[in-house]
Amino acid sequence: MAISIIRSTIKSALLIITVVVCVLYLLSVITPYLNPQHWWLMGFLGLTFPYLFFVMIFIFFFWLMAKPRLAILPFFTLIFGAKQISVTFAAHFNAEDVTKKPNNSFRIISWNVANMYGLSNNKEIKQHNRTELAQSILDLQPDVICLQEFNHSYTRGENADNIGLFSKQYPNYFYSKDFNKENGFYTSGSILFSKYPIIDSGKFDYPGTYTGSLIYADIKINNDTIRIFTTHLQSFGFNNADYAEINKLKQRDEKSIGASKNIINKMKIAFTTRGQQADIVFSQTNACKYASVICGDFNDVPSSYTYFHIRNIRQDAFLTKGLGVGKTYNSLAPMLRIDYILPDTSFNIQQFGMVDENLSDHTMLVSDLKLK
Repeated sequence: MAISIIRSTIKSALLIITVVVCVLYLLSVITPYLNPQHWWLMGFLGLTFPYLFFVMIFIFFFWLMAKPRLAILPFFTLIFGAKQISVTFAAHFNAEDVTKKPNNSFRIISWNVANMYGLSNNKEIKQHNRTELAQSILDLQPDVICLQEFNHSYTRGENADNIGLFSKQYPNYFYSKDFNKENGFYTSGSILFSKYPIIDSGKFDYPGTYTGSLIYADIKINNDTIRIFTTHLQSFGFNNADYAEINKLKQRDEKSIGASKNIINKMKIAFTTRGQQADIVFSQTNACKYASVICGDFNDVPSSYTYFHIRNIRQDAFLTKGLGVGKTYNSLAPMLRIDYILPDTSFNIQQFGMVDENLSDHTMLVSDLKLK
């Protein structure tokens, strides 16, 4: 009798857990359709989708073995997330060798370069990192280079002349200069270099206090004109103190409640701001009359409103030619794909690769495209 009661209790508890996970999974599935500018809590659920997916897989197989009838619930719940699954995981199993560039294609690189100086605090290493970082890009012989969190000084000489690292081979460029300190002493933002002539360029500032923008350049390739967009959207803005607080949360430190409030507030601001920025990016890119590519650091995952709204009907180079989850950010979590190359349907995606040079907290994205 006692054993029967225990079994019944365990079964009920497992059923409750199953239902709770299914509900959370379904809520994460609708995240792309709710602008976090108004539904900021949904942004947190968007981050959990890959993890909820694997939990759901485990639950499905558990019930399939324990009580097959009950496996129907997680099975059909999983099906509702088919679209999110399709943008989270890539299944191209042929290895791409981006050291070899296909004929008659143009190569685009997108990389958040973390201010060009790498992850070390040593000044000598920082100087070496900026030249090594630039050389790692030049070695791949791209036709277009899009860099985010780029910085440059117009007054501090060769050691801070980061544009000069590229401009000899790429004389055509457009720099957003979103932040400008002391009339050029220190500038930062997004920059776009091109081997081909730039016949037009422009910048759309984001509203509010965020120092970032969407920039574009119209590039003339033979008889065709294509438009390249690049941007860096609002990040969570975590600093070293915030990462220390995140560790307190993991360790369940007694100060974790105060730490969690600060972290959640920063994330709320980022989700809300990105919702507004995603609307601006979609509006400007959707109005483009040329064949175009959007690339950059969106600071949001594929199951987010940001990604779905900006991408719309565009291709995703990683999903076409990549494999797995495609992690592009090396901190915080093991499955953060937040950097993208999104060509429109005018292009064939011939290759895609991810190059981790350990010179930034982001991975370099490389793609070879060809106009249809």
